[in-house]
Amino acid sequence: MIVRRVVPEDSAVLTQIALAAKRHWGYPERWIEIWTPQLTFSPDYFQSNEGWLAEIDGRPVAFYTLLEANETASIENLWVLPDFIGQGVGRTLFHHALDLLRQRGYTTVRLEADPNAMGFYEKMGMRQVGEHLSTVEGQPRILPIMEIDL
Repeated sequence: MIVRRVVPEDSAVLTQIALAAKRHWGYPERWIEIWTPQLTFSPDYFQSNEGWLAEIDGRPVAFYTLLEANETASIENLWVLPDFIGQGVGRTLFHHALDLLRQRGYTTVRLEADPNAMGFYEKMGMRQVGEHLSTVEGQPRILPIMEIDL
């Protein structure tokens, strides 16, 4: 596995990864349609946002993006193709992000997790510090806010 910086030309395949990963959790297709604009990454997005991807045999299989603002660091996206979930790809990218942020002087990292990914983040050492309440088509959703000290 190779971890490399995302370039704008990766945007289409990374959009496919994000949508496939979201579908993996069995959400209704209508919800996927609602979330598609938020999970669609344009080349411009990666010109102004830092992203890293994992490649296996030259094929992108996972990626993450970072947000650094107001002295706060966040992992904004961490998506793994379903066929590669449970194979250490997500763990590798997660630790890659923490190492980068630690080198930049951050002491804490936060993220808003999909409820289905909470177990993964807990295994990575994160703890829930809050929650974001939202709704999709009238259905309430509670998104855990996770944090880890570096």
